[in-house]
Amino acid sequence: MLQALMNLLSLCFRPFGRSDGGGGGGGKEGLLWYRDVGKYGAGDFSMAVVQANQVLEDQSQIESGSFGTFVGVYDGHGGPEAARYVCDHLFRNFRAILAEREGGVVTADTISRAFRVTEEGFTSVVSEMWSSRPQFATVGSCCLVGVVYQQTLFIANLGDSRAVLGKKVGNTGGMAAIQLSTEHNASLEAIRHELKELHPDDPQIVVLKHGVWRVKGIIQVSRSIGDVYMKHARFNREPINAKFRLPEPMSMPIMSASPTILTHPLHPSDSFIIFASDGLWEHLSNEKAVDIVHSHPHAGSAKRLVKAALQEAARKREMRYSDLRKIDKKVRRHFHDDITVIVLFLNHDLISRGSVVDPPVSIRSALEH
Repeated sequence: MLQALMNLLSLCFRPFGRSDGGGGGGGKEGLLWYRDVGKYGAGDFSMAVVQANQVLEDQSQIESGSFGTFVGVYDGHGGPEAARYVCDHLFRNFRAILAEREGGVVTADTISRAFRVTEEGFTSVVSEMWSSRPQFATVGSCCLVGVVYQQTLFIANLGDSRAVLGKKVGNTGGMAAIQLSTEHNASLEAIRHELKELHPDDPQIVVLKHGVWRVKGIIQVSRSIGDVYMKHARFNREPINAKFRLPEPMSMPIMSASPTILTHPLHPSDSFIIFASDGLWEHLSNEKAVDIVHSHPHAGSAKRLVKAALQEAARKREMRYSDLRKIDKKVRRHFHDDITVIVLFLNHDLISRGSVVDPPVSIRSALEH
């Protein structure tokens, strides 16, 4: 049990300043950490994180090697534990499953199985910790994963983080913004419809509460790793907080950990992919984000997106960006969420040659104060 707790509470390691491989400069400006530019197997990347919560609930990683490139953005809610667990285990599970396959070929099933094993692992930790840390049953994490393998891009998603492709438009010099991920948020009519179809006998499966659609009136997303109180009846009881306990017995899981996966053959007109937690997309449209990346050099792209979102958050509250930057974590959450951004630039010469970066790149998100 002690080992399970230590594993769960371990922070994602190797912050920007001490990553393996990748090159490029990193830095910190108050609650903002960034890696301006680095190298991975198929081109350049840029990475940035800004903290708003008392404890940073976003985690993220870039891993690049013989298996291709794996990008993960994990947006925790209810606490940091689920996102940290996913950051420590999802990629590890992906590699283990890949090693079992003949030739190590990445498929949508490889990724789906990695999600399933990670969910099972976290549920086991919640079971082990139930008597001492029952609140672990109420933490969860949205999970966005991108895998570049040979000339194919896989996008897997649980929750409302988002992957957006910047795609060149003919010879015009323009860039189209194409969303690659499917989101699972009750604010979307399609998700409400899906939930009602899955739970035809439950008129309270989605509830409009304080102007926001929520699953069972509690949570906005319908898929995640964790949130086991919404998946297993044995965890939906005392001693978890009363606000999470359902008034009626749970006959089937209300939330899911099965990702929506898109397989996208890479084309020379595919220029870059923006992976970001919901905190960015609350303030920037897909088109605006793609335009910002397209209109500037690769270096500093992720930081530029984060700052644009923060400037918009400040504008909405009729305050100056310079004043927003002075607001401390926890209080900052009233203005914006934790924000994580990773931009992958696609070098199609490297992709077509099947180049592998050496040494492998392994970079994890920054640690909070």
